[in-house]
Amino acid sequence: MFKDAAQTAPDGATAQNYEIADVDQTVIEALSVRSPASLAKRFGDYRPPVDTVIGVGDVVRITIWEAGSGGLFAAPPMVGQFSTGANSATIPDQSVGRDGTITVPFAGRIRAAGLSPASLQSRIATALVGKASQPQVLATIVRQVSADATVVGESTGGAVVPLAPGGTRILDAIAQAGGIHTPLFETEVRLSRGGRTEAVPVSTIVSNPRENVYLRPGDTIALVRKPRNVLALGATGGSAQIPFDSDHMTLADALAKAGGLQDYRADPAGVFVFRYESNAVAGRLRPGSSLVATRARVPFVYRLNLRQAQNLLLAQHFPMFDGDVLYVSNSPYVSVAKATQIFANVAQPVTTAASVRSALK
Repeated sequence: MFKDAAQTAPDGATAQNYEIADVDQTVIEALSVRSPASLAKRFGDYRPPVDTVIGVGDVVRITIWEAGSGGLFAAPPMVGQFSTGANSATIPDQSVGRDGTITVPFAGRIRAAGLSPASLQSRIATALVGKASQPQVLATIVRQVSADATVVGESTGGAVVPLAPGGTRILDAIAQAGGIHTPLFETEVRLSRGGRTEAVPVSTIVSNPRENVYLRPGDTIALVRKPRNVLALGATGGSAQIPFDSDHMTLADALAKAGGLQDYRADPAGVFVFRYESNAVAGRLRPGSSLVATRARVPFVYRLNLRQAQNLLLAQHFPMFDGDVLYVSNSPYVSVAKATQIFANVAQPVTTAASVRSALK
């Protein structure tokens, strides 16, 4: 099934440059498990915490109640006013400072960043013990700017999207930013988080819910239009870039879109696909290869003989990927025909001259 491809180095040693694989069912099965880029594998299935966490820049509101009247936060009594026995005060809205704290009267600077509202309430109440009368505290997040994600790109309107307390997934954020304005199979999602970036087609996220991962605060989503193409060369109906018009393209699709094989010129036994395979895929196809051991991406040449009827069926299942090169070689008879034509062109003046001399005699 496999053959080594090598060339002779200047010192006489043999250096292997690429691998050749004859397409059969084993190759089709190996490529069917080809691992594409994955957001879930790269970033994990992050889920938001059960409790909302306060961050730097968030706007919070604090309300404090005391038991009885005459406390720290009690309003001055008014003549004829009935007292319920409980007094409260609401501290004006304030942003969590860069040091992660807020100011509470009689409690001083209180750490808020990284705490849930319930934890902040408990911390403020503890700081007021002995100063206020049985203080009860309610902390509310008025605006949570620390839990935003940014959506940008030429394929969407773009927006800063606040993340919901229950979690916001990629497609949710894109929808809030105005949706996608380009075909799904031509649009790529690039998620950047903590100095790392991974890109996958939007169609992958739509078809595989596991890829629709939860966003974290500070994430950036870039929607980029990236048409995918296959380059067709050789004895096809025409050399050209063949664009993907759906999520998937097979070798049979690519041959048909390239105009098929040229009659009398193409060699049906010489259909080739050139691409780089990942180390994992190359290891399954060519275990023990020196290229697999030394390279992260291995040059591969797939060969298909369309003179055999069963290989026409294999062509319908052989997947094509962005950047592949499809090449159809010339038939061996083409070289003979070219040589014959050259000889005929050279011999024609001699034959014509002989005919003229014969006519003048």
